[in-house]
Amino acid sequence: MRRHEATIGGDGAAAPWKEQQLASHRWPEAQEGAPAFPPSTMRRLVYSAANAALVVFIMTVPPMVVLYGARSSSPAVWISSANVGGRGSSSDESILLLHRPAAAHDKLLGGLLADGFDEGSCHSRYQSAMYRRNNAGKEPSPHLVSRLRRHEELQRRCGPGTAAYSNAVESLRSGKSGGIGSPPQTECRYLVSISYRGLGNRMLAAASAFLYAMLTDRVLLVDPSNEMGELFCEPFPGTTWLLPPGFPLTNFTSFSVDTTESYGNMLKNKVITTDAAAGDVPTPHQQLPAFAYIHLDHDYTFHDKFFFCDDDQSVLRNVPWLVMRTDSYIVPGLFLVTGFQAELDSLFPETDAVFHHLARYLFHPNNHIWGLVTRYYDAYLATARQRVGVQVRVFGARQESPKVLEQITACAHMENLLPDVITTGEPAATTRRRLKPKAVLVTSLTSWYYEKLKGMYWERATATGEAVGVHQPSHEEYQRFGSGSHDAKACAEIYLLSLSDALVTSGWSTFGYVAQGLAGLTPRVMYKPANESSAVPDPPCRRDVSMEPCFLTPPYNNCRMKRSAHSGKVVAHVKNCHDVPWGLKLVRRVE
Repeated sequence: MRRHEATIGGDGAAAPWKEQQLASHRWPEAQEGAPAFPPSTMRRLVYSAANAALVVFIMTVPPMVVLYGARSSSPAVWISSANVGGRGSSSDESILLLHRPAAAHDKLLGGLLADGFDEGSCHSRYQSAMYRRNNAGKEPSPHLVSRLRRHEELQRRCGPGTAAYSNAVESLRSGKSGGIGSPPQTECRYLVSISYRGLGNRMLAAASAFLYAMLTDRVLLVDPSNEMGELFCEPFPGTTWLLPPGFPLTNFTSFSVDTTESYGNMLKNKVITTDAAAGDVPTPHQQLPAFAYIHLDHDYTFHDKFFFCDDDQSVLRNVPWLVMRTDSYIVPGLFLVTGFQAELDSLFPETDAVFHHLARYLFHPNNHIWGLVTRYYDAYLATARQRVGVQVRVFGARQESPKVLEQITACAHMENLLPDVITTGEPAATTRRRLKPKAVLVTSLTSWYYEKLKGMYWERATATGEAVGVHQPSHEEYQRFGSGSHDAKACAEIYLLSLSDALVTSGWSTFGYVAQGLAGLTPRVMYKPANESSAVPDPPCRRDVSMEPCFLTPPYNNCRMKRSAHSGKVVAHVKNCHDVPWGLKLVRRVE
């Protein structure tokens, strides 16, 4: 590149340099060392290329170059004038890029989040981006940003506390609805999401319900009985997503596969007809119920699964109230509905980042939980050279398994995430590396895996000479459903895992699914052993096909023929999961 000794005028003029500002800038945290920049040790140059001006400071001690954007006081590129290609370090052209600091955090996540919330009431909403090194995250599409703003307006116009909501509740209480060809008796339509099971299940279910609500222009209301309102801030500005007291369906949290008003049972009993192939063509005069219960839990039936078919969606569009129960991530199933595909393609051009966007939009831990996250991060993780998250979930009575521990270490070593240890002696002084340590964050119901890993790296030196610190925030010993304290710690640990640079997760675990989606990281997933006596799987883990969660109990229906079919072969970017072979997962679309 050519050197220009003069600054650039006009719109490309370099920002004036302030010596005190210069002296205060230091290496980014990820780099070793932190030299200050005394003004006496540098020359100021300006480069101009492709209409972009850069202010350049060439350091003489130590030799490096710092490039600043013309309108920025933050370093754009860090360069060392070390030898390149055998040329001497005195040449202005012999420069080597060392580090490009992450861009200043975008608190709105590329427009994903709405501006204008009271930041003091929910610190995590606008602060979370500051804690992620993985800032090369997926950008939301303009269409997704537009639809989110539109849906927020719908939630405000039709949500709790409005005349529209009061009218809809009265219509539900009276049982009023309309025919398929008639408009609903209310101006707004609603989806109530039942919250139950573990926190990971609840978050996946809420994200799934939200996407379905957005696709069908329904107001999303989340059942507050399982602490969703006590864990997370409100996602929608100017309204609530929590179902208020006084809901007419007083027993809705007890709805099950046997509920008479379930959509599957109404199909089975011919209360609703949609089977055009059998001659049951819906008519404008068919009377629809005031509500339908959508049972998409793990035990859902053949008829329940027709929820994922176009004819059935056409009928459900005219039911004012839907109540949905699921304990899984049903989004891959929505991509099988032909009528949704064009909209989903516009919303999510990157089909492997759907949950990444939905989760970062919806789930903002409250201030107490965010305090748990940030205090732990600052104390144990902030200064680490690399953060490796290890999420351990053992399915079975025996939580402390030497084979699972062997699987963890084998995976971490195979993937070069953690160094091997020396079995005897100490490394030579010349091999000891004065680097910031790696930090391993372990999450598990038991402390046994943490203790074993910590002991391994304390009692023995690493072959590379680097230090490894092992940390675990909590160990609750067993899953405590309905415990606010347990859920708060679980939520904090999910978010701490999501701040990792690399993740090792346990197959089948919804806890790990949520963490990897929030992080925007494709994890190394450990296969679930067939049983407790099985050998450690070989290989012990595998890089997953995407960061998306797995739909553990997908439909296997041919909608047109009303019979079973292989759903993993319908849409190119919906594939079977690595950890659950019959499950479905969204992968990157291949153009």
